[in-house]
Amino acid sequence: MGKFVIRTVNSGIKFDLKATNGQVILTSEVYTTKAACRNGVESIMKNAPVANVEDQTVEGFETVTHPKFEMYQDKAGEFRFRLKARNGEIIGVSEGYTSKANCVNGVESVKKNAAEAEIVEE
Repeated sequence: MGKFVIRTVNSGIKFDLKATNGQVILTSEVYTTKAACRNGVESIMKNAPVANVEDQTVEGFETVTHPKFEMYQDKAGEFRFRLKARNGEIIGVSEGYTSKANCVNGVESVKKNAAEAEIVEE
């Protein structure tokens, strides 16, 4: 089972969603309060399992409704995704992947782990 790890950083509080193997598969923005950070966790838990995938790496991609994972290629050529809530706000982002297949696996891992992940504080 995955877990959300809430931790304090220099600029506030953030969380990482880690897969069962301990790899970070999603990172949050930085929040000003622990309560806001926990709301972010709850939003991931609610939205990730039902989110569609919008593959922005293909020409003429089909736009899908929120909540959604937007898969894209960054300026360095790496594949990434961001999870957007029903209101269109970005609620989590991935690391860079060298292949599209690994990025797709990352999305699937977030979908699978988010719903039942435990929440821990460091």
